[in-house]
Amino acid sequence: MKKIIYTKNAPAPIGPYSQAVILGDTLYTSGQIALNPSTMELVLDDIEAETEQVMQNLKALLEAAEMTFENVFKTTIFITNMHDFARINAVYSKYFNEETAPARETVQVAALPKFVNIEIAMMATR
Repeated sequence: MKKIIYTKNAPAPIGPYSQAVILGDTLYTSGQIALNPSTMELVLDDIEAETEQVMQNLKALLEAAEMTFENVFKTTIFITNMHDFARINAVYSKYFNEETAPARETVQVAALPKFVNIEIAMMATR
């Protein structure tokens, strides 16, 4: 049976989807962009600040599911400019232990919702 995860500490959905869903012991997050959950304004100061907001949104979803970044086994990162990869990775890497980091793919795309520069989705398990 699936369980819907919702927290006010992550951006409210802006369409017909859930912030995250647990099925069995596995958490599937929707892709997160740099919306500040308090104001629903985008954080677009620079790619580091944007990535930090995305990671904080994902952290809030993990916490709502009683998990941490240690539970994450897979991430998908969508970016609009592969030249930002090193700067994104510098922020992203602060959230994971290198020895137990999840599997990941990073894909450059033409555009993302609200024309942001990055979107990240995660899967985690208990």
